[in-house]
Amino acid sequence: MLHKLKKIDIPIVVILLAFMVISTLLVYSATLDDPNIVFDLKKMIIIYVISILAFLGLTFVDYRGLLKISPYLYITGLAMLAAVYKFGMEINGAKSWFQLPGGLLFQPAELMKLMLIMGLAAFLARRQGEPLLFWTDVVPVGVIVLIPFILVLIQPDLGNAIIFIVVFIGMLWIGNIKYVHFLIGVLIAVGALVLFMYLFTHYHDPIKTYFSDRGKGHWVARMDTFIDPENATKDQKFQVDNSIKAIGSGGLTGEKYLQGTSVHRHFIPYAYSDSIFVVLAEEFGFVGSSVLLLLYFVLIYRMILISIQCGDKGGSYIIVGVVSMFVFQIFENVGMLIGIMPLTGITLPFISYGGTSLLINMMCIALVMSIRVHQEKELTY
Repeated sequence: MLHKLKKIDIPIVVILLAFMVISTLLVYSATLDDPNIVFDLKKMIIIYVISILAFLGLTFVDYRGLLKISPYLYITGLAMLAAVYKFGMEINGAKSWFQLPGGLLFQPAELMKLMLIMGLAAFLARRQGEPLLFWTDVVPVGVIVLIPFILVLIQPDLGNAIIFIVVFIGMLWIGNIKYVHFLIGVLIAVGALVLFMYLFTHYHDPIKTYFSDRGKGHWVARMDTFIDPENATKDQKFQVDNSIKAIGSGGLTGEKYLQGTSVHRHFIPYAYSDSIFVVLAEEFGFVGSSVLLLLYFVLIYRMILISIQCGDKGGSYIIVGVVSMFVFQIFENVGMLIGIMPLTGITLPFISYGGTSLLINMMCIALVMSIRVHQEKELTY
């Protein structure tokens, strides 16, 4: 045990602890005087303790054993996604959560991301780096991803559903997909995007009516804001416009901690969750935002180093899946708040308030750490 403990990547641990401090400060600021949510330090400490224990426990579990049972974990994840429709709790129009004792919420789609990564890693590792065959490799992987994608999409949770696709693309690429198959996939994706844009612009009103009748009109509103911001209504652009103004008002060094004008006047919806980057940018400015992005960069860099030196394909594929997920979540969350990406419910990893999100992110890093500590060859860097 002591030998494994010495193999833990200290820079990653330090970054995770820094994220916890940053998140606590920002969530407190975002919820200050907010009548809709009360800052509960005790609850956050409980979440952090559970997450740290899960991180330590999973770090010392040999990831290769988890890869062997990954098909069962994948099936368990699908069962939870199906069960949430009957036993789940609906929040903001999405039935995506289980209510747990103590007022805690659990979102199975978050856990499914981790189970999907392990399932794909185990499946792709069979080829040992050989070029993937279309019918026996690429198509089955597509089916493995498609099932949870549909289950999450119809909750509806577009943000997490998109993450499944991103993980799928990243792991196929590193799994050595043939260029011709990749090109076919790109052409299909471009064709689907063009078709979507055509239908959305030419049949906008019927589409809006269809989704509004089913309680999902916010999907169309978010796409209006991104695709045609000039003609979007003021209410539709409220979050993005105010986020851009707040981020810009932060300037170089920010308005100082607890002094964010837009945040504390409640001009930013979900400032403690999806929009928490706005709190950072407004109160700590460009400097504070850059520091956070630099911490993300170092975290991802350290994980990529572990992947490069890993002697096992399954371990490398797990890390690629985790890195793909984090990179997209960071880019999408920041991008949607500055108007270059459409609004989704994707949180900022380790920073946004949310117990399930933090727990699963910590477990993802723990898997990466498990890959490091269980390498027979000493990793040197």
